[in-house]
Amino acid sequence: MYAVRRPSRSHFVPVRGLPYHVREWGEPQAGQPPLVLVHGWMDVSASWQFVVDALPDDRWIVAPDWRGFGLTRAEPAPDAYWFPDYLGDLDGLLDHFSPDVPVDLVGHSMGGNVAMMFGGVRPQRLRRLVNLEGFGMPETRPAQAPERYAQWLDGLKALRQGDMALKDYDSAEGVASRLMKTNPRLPRDKADWLARHWAEPGPDGRWRILGDPAHKVTSAHLYQTPEALAVYARITAPTLSIVASDDSLGQWWKGRYTLDQYQQRLTHVPDVHHARVSDAGHMLHHDQPAAVAALIADFLA
Repeated sequence: MYAVRRPSRSHFVPVRGLPYHVREWGEPQAGQPPLVLVHGWMDVSASWQFVVDALPDDRWIVAPDWRGFGLTRAEPAPDAYWFPDYLGDLDGLLDHFSPDVPVDLVGHSMGGNVAMMFGGVRPQRLRRLVNLEGFGMPETRPAQAPERYAQWLDGLKALRQGDMALKDYDSAEGVASRLMKTNPRLPRDKADWLARHWAEPGPDGRWRILGDPAHKVTSAHLYQTPEALAVYARITAPTLSIVASDDSLGQWWKGRYTLDQYQQRLTHVPDVHHARVSDAGHMLHHDQPAAVAALIADFLA
């Protein structure tokens, strides 16, 4: 099992009517902003542990479980999720942890997308911004709207019928094997540790992923690239974009959306810097946590 160097403190804070689960490492330091880490889709705050262990010990670090992931659960559970809710939740979390001082914000994947949008909507709340493979989505056209709304309706029906249930596992070791299959670079010791935070056993002893199946429902709204670029243009925090050596976009979108197109979007960010992590895939904070931590620490300094 992976040996944690800096254990986290786990607790709940009220955010927009939800008991929001948050992990903290370290203590507030006078004159130093908190470092806020936000995870990606179907992930959890504990996913940052390997990077935290490689960061300097003097940082106060805060990492939430997004609504519908990990231990942040809505009752009753919704049948769909709306991206702007993540912006509202982050705004509420910063009201709680750092109401007056701009923070250093790091986001991975979906969390990177949230961080980028938040950086342009609330520019005064960020001191530094780091985006780990938060690419956004392929450009869409208005003509796609009817089919997208139909997909959303079909998804709601499939969710009600139980067709979107997440696979369960007979043990934590089974969950770890699933993580390693998805990411072959993830070593067994880290997979075994992460599995016990990524899933939990139910009354029947089966291990279930800590993610709401409703997250699988296709969004009713098209991704508006011009809207995103207008938001990017309002980011005032120095911004670091970190990508992995594996081309995630090429693997996912097969030419519909490319790394070059993503880099072109970033030209709209007023103060943007770039870095690349070798021998890493989309879960680069698992694959090369020391390298990712060094890039983050150097940039924040």
